[in-house]
Amino acid sequence: MQLDWFELFQSIAKAALADRPRTLFLPNRDVVFVVDDDSGMLLSVKRLLRANEYDTVLFSSAKAFKNQFDFEDACCVVLDINLEDGSGIELRHGLKAAGNLVPVIYMTGNDNPAVRRAALDSGCVAFLTKPFSAQELIESLKRVAGHSNGGETL
Repeated sequence: MQLDWFELFQSIAKAALADRPRTLFLPNRDVVFVVDDDSGMLLSVKRLLRANEYDTVLFSSAKAFKNQFDFEDACCVVLDINLEDGSGIELRHGLKAAGNLVPVIYMTGNDNPAVRRAALDSGCVAFLTKPFSAQELIESLKRVAGHSNGGETL
């Protein structure tokens, strides 16, 4: 049986991921996807999550995130609402339409009541207004461990 290059890559990637240490909070799902077009925010959230035993996968645009197809190890998506190339809320709707119920934590610099309502209506674990505290984000992630309903907790 001959594998094509993509199948070979997938099998190597899955083998490499299988040996990763798991987080204390979420024993079987320890990767947080972070989507923000601000590189400083991406790196800050990455450092904070790493300090709290989470692995991260970073996306700097809506387009990059849309190309993600494997959410098996994702415990949560930390998603900016106002991306240069799209809406975080629309990305959430796309996930749900595809049958992917990975929990979402929204973050935004715009605490507009209409945006907040749309975010909450889309289903999320938390709605964080930038700048938010490290404790707010980590507590929100800890809440994810107790819910398996796609993040529909607010």
